[in-house]
Parts: sequence; structure tokens; C-alpha cells
Amino acid sequence: MKINRLKSVLAEHSKTNKWLAEQLSKNETTVSRWCTNEVQPSVETLATIAKLLKIDVRELLNPTK
Repeated sequence: MKINRLKSVLAEHSKTNKWLAEQLSKNETTVSRWCTNEVQPSVETLATIAKLLKIDVRELLNPTK
């Protein structure tokens, strides 16, 4: 199940995995795994990503309905 929309949202904002990894001081592999929905970032990390991109955190998640 694709829980997050990180890959799409980064593309919409013309940002790369590398950019996000640098902003969060995370490994690029970790960010890549978030983008492919292999693993999920913590709620706190999602909130930080939303702040970096100046969007509502809900934009990073796929609706569950």
C-alpha cells in the first residue's frame, strides 16, 4: 500500500531525494526508501518535510478512503 506521496510531492516542488536528504541530514538511501514506500518516515519527520516544502502535512499522505 502506498501510504505516502513523498515522491510525487517532491516532483511537484522540483525537489530531489538528495535535496531532502541534505535538509534532514539523512542518508539518501533512507529518503529513497520513503519515496518508494518501502518504509515510512516518522510523523515528526513528515511534519518537518511539510514545513520545508511549505505545505500541509496531509499533502504528503494518500487518502485512506
